[in-house]
Amino acid sequence: GGSPRRAGRAGRAGAAVSEAPPAVEMSNEGAGKRVIIIGGDGYCGWASALHLSARGYEVAIMDNLCRRLMDEQLGFDTLTPISSVHKRVAKWKELTGKDIKLYIGDICEFDFLAEAIKEFEPTAMVHFGEQRSAPYSMMDRNKAVFTQMNNITGTINVLYAIKELAPECHLVKLGTMGEYGTPNIDIEEGYLEVEHNGRKDTLPYPKQGNSWYHLSKIHDSTNMFFTTKTWGLTVTDLNQGVVYGVDTPETALDEALINRMDYDSIFGTALNRFIIQGAVGYPLTVYGKGGQTRGFLDIRDTVKCIQIAIDNPGPQGEMLVFNQFTEQFSVNELARLVTESGQRLGLDVETKSVANPRVEKEEHYYNAKHTKLADLGLQPNLMSDGKLDAVMAMALRYKDRVDMELILPATDWRTSGIKQGVSKVSA
Repeated sequence: GGSPRRAGRAGRAGAAVSEAPPAVEMSNEGAGKRVIIIGGDGYCGWASALHLSARGYEVAIMDNLCRRLMDEQLGFDTLTPISSVHKRVAKWKELTGKDIKLYIGDICEFDFLAEAIKEFEPTAMVHFGEQRSAPYSMMDRNKAVFTQMNNITGTINVLYAIKELAPECHLVKLGTMGEYGTPNIDIEEGYLEVEHNGRKDTLPYPKQGNSWYHLSKIHDSTNMFFTTKTWGLTVTDLNQGVVYGVDTPETALDEALINRMDYDSIFGTALNRFIIQGAVGYPLTVYGKGGQTRGFLDIRDTVKCIQIAIDNPGPQGEMLVFNQFTEQFSVNELARLVTESGQRLGLDVETKSVANPRVEKEEHYYNAKHTKLADLGLQPNLMSDGKLDAVMAMALRYKDRVDMELILPATDWRTSGIKQGVSKVSA
C-alpha cells in the first residue's frame, strides 16, 4: 500500500542514448481485485498482467506455454528475444516488489483449472488462452480440430468453473472483430435491433467467421451468451481488432520483460509484419487488391481496455459486448503509414501485391461501431499520430534476428486438407 511510486528502467542493449526511460506509475487503484489471466504468457496476456500488477491488482498467470511450443514445432521465432515466463515474473518482482503467481497447466484439464481457482479465489478472470491464429487453424484438418477443441472446451471449462467455484467472478473474454465478417451494413457492438414483419427485437449481431479460428470464437460467444442468461454469470465479450506494437511502459522496464513480436505469416498480424518487412528492406506484401479493412489498436490500448472491462462489469445475466479497437484502416492504408514511418527513419519502403492466400472480399464496406470503451474512459494511442515510428525503431534494433523465409504467405485457405503440414501457397 501507499502512494504511487515510479519504477525506473534498466538499460536495454542497443537503445538510443537519447531515449527517455519510460517510468511506470505504480498505484493501488486495483486494490482488492484478484485477477487470473489465462494465456498470461502470450502477446496480449503478458502486457495485461504487468499493467494490472503495476496498478495494485493481485495477478496470477495461467498458461500451458503452448504458444512457445508452436514456434518450436513450426521453426518460428519472435523478432524480440523473450525470456521464459519464470524469468519474466522474477524480474518483475525484482524491479517492483510485486508478486505474480504462476499456474502452468491447461484449462482443457478441468481439475487443474478448478484447483487453481479454489486456491487463488479470483474476482475476475481474463481469458486470452486460446489458439489465436486464423492461418494456423487453416493449415490442415489436425490443426482445425485442435483449434476448435482447445478453444471451445477451454471456455466451457472456465464457464463451469466460475458457476460452481466462483459465481461472483467476472469473466472478461477475448473475442475478435473477425466474428462479424465484413457485412454490407454497419457493425454494432454485439447486438442488433431488428424489425421484421412488424415485430422488433434486439438480437446478437449475425456472425460470419472466415476461418476455423474465427468460428471457434463465435462458438465461444454463443456459449457465453447462453450461460450468462441461464446461470446468471457476469461476462464481458471483447471483440478485439488487430493489435500492433511491442512495448508498454511495463514491458519496456527491462530486457527480461520484453514482449513478443511475431512477423511470420502464421502468427504475425498484418501491421507488425509490414513494419518488420520495412525494417529489413523487404517489399510489403499486400494480399490481393489491399482493400481489406479492419479495426486496429495499439498494445498500450489493449491493456487499458482490459482494465476498463474488469472495472466495469455488467449486471449478472446480461453479457456485455465491447468492440475493442480505436481506428480502422485498409491494408493499402497500412502500407502507406508504414512507408511514411520508414521515410521518417531514412528507409526506402516498397510495396508489392501478392496472390491472396485467403478467401475473402478484397474491397468491401466496413463501418464498425466502437464507442463503449471510449465512453468508459479509454484515451487511445492513435496510429495516425505517428506512433508507428517507435515500433519501426524496435524492428530495426532486432532486424538481424529476422528469418526472411518466414515473411512469405504460407497457408492457402483453398488447399487446407487432411495431410498434416502447411497448406502451401503456390509460387
